[in-house]
Amino acid sequence: MSAQTFHATGAADEATQGYVVDVSGGDWDEQIGELGMHPEERIVVNMGPQHPSTHGVLRLILELDGETVTETRAGIGYLHTGIEKNMEFRTWTQGVTFCTRMDYLTPMFQEAAYCLAIERLLGIEEQIPERASAIRVLMMELTRISSHLIAMGTGGMEMGATTVMTIGFRERERILSIIENITGLRMNNAYIRPGGVAQDLPHGAIDKIRENVPLIRQGIHELEKLLLEAPILKGRTKGVGYLSLTGCMALGITGPVLRSAGLPHDLRKLSPYCGYEKYDFDVITRTGADSYDRLCIRLDEIHQSLRIIEQVTDELQANPGPVMVEDKKIAWPSQLAVGGDGMGNSLEHIRTIMGTSMEALIHHFKLVTEGFRVPPGQAYVAVESPKGELGCHLVSDGGTRPYRAHFRDPSFNNLQATAAMCEGGNLADVIVAVASLDPVMGGVDR
Repeated sequence: MSAQTFHATGAADEATQGYVVDVSGGDWDEQIGELGMHPEERIVVNMGPQHPSTHGVLRLILELDGETVTETRAGIGYLHTGIEKNMEFRTWTQGVTFCTRMDYLTPMFQEAAYCLAIERLLGIEEQIPERASAIRVLMMELTRISSHLIAMGTGGMEMGATTVMTIGFRERERILSIIENITGLRMNNAYIRPGGVAQDLPHGAIDKIRENVPLIRQGIHELEKLLLEAPILKGRTKGVGYLSLTGCMALGITGPVLRSAGLPHDLRKLSPYCGYEKYDFDVITRTGADSYDRLCIRLDEIHQSLRIIEQVTDELQANPGPVMVEDKKIAWPSQLAVGGDGMGNSLEHIRTIMGTSMEALIHHFKLVTEGFRVPPGQAYVAVESPKGELGCHLVSDGGTRPYRAHFRDPSFNNLQATAAMCEGGNLADVIVAVASLDPVMGGVDR
């Protein structure tokens, strides 16, 4: 760690005119003692953008008074990929392969928000098959559990509790195994498509899910026993990263951070989509508004997701049906299959297209390469991601690709709270506060 001290009233570019100290090792007390001879000076520390505790390439500029943080600023943009701009040069369906890569821990939520917005522009929301909506719910809830496990596992590791990470990653592997079995990929799935999903559940998928749900539940109980009453963890998290309901409302904070302040704001209940109104689950809230309560909320939300998954699997087993809208001018060919190299067009489907008629082959070629047209207009659709409200705003000019695509990523909005959470606390508490936000820089920078 390196530190520089400037005059309290001086600007950064005037640093050479002030008293500068480079801390490159040695005893911290000696360094503080030397700095104490100049009480008018301040220490500015860069934490990141290459730092194991900043959840990616997040840069935190911290001003310190000894071990106390007096000012916090977040520097972003180190992972900018131009995804939203690239989507303007791809067909509506190809856009799924871009947005799934934004927050790489919650790919299904970006895909769902994007496809729901397209379907609203097309006016086909009521035509989506119930089975397709149920599969979307299943995949989103599996992804929610996976994301929460990463949040708790990495947060525990940053506090020195490696067992939390190993248990969390062990249970996440069960989730990823199910997702890979269904989509052919562990992440960046591009499974949810405009009009439905890419393919139906493969044979044995529901049995695999039912086998793993009790094992995942058992693993979560292990985490609860390891964490919730541990005095060291409570000492590190209770009262740390505090953000009141007023602060959350002022900054536009959503997700577990907002619910830890007592407000039961969950879009699955307030503005249901994909048939969430059919499922029985609770919105988890607490009132401590600190890092400990956010940890508890994520653990409880995993139990609620498992409840939803059990209900969805029963529904899917009882109600077979199509998984793509009937309109063949919109329905991107969904007869895919998972092979040794991932998911792709099934050989049987290719033989059918090639052998039916020249017109069928031409239609398939045009639909895949040119895409379908979307009427002019704009739409905004939001879903409840593991981190908060994830919104997709699409604008169409009547063509085969978006005129504009923009996402409201909750990590971007939630990072605004770093100053309010960290200032006045200890340097070590910055890591805990940021971990409780669970930001992913792929979603922040896009």
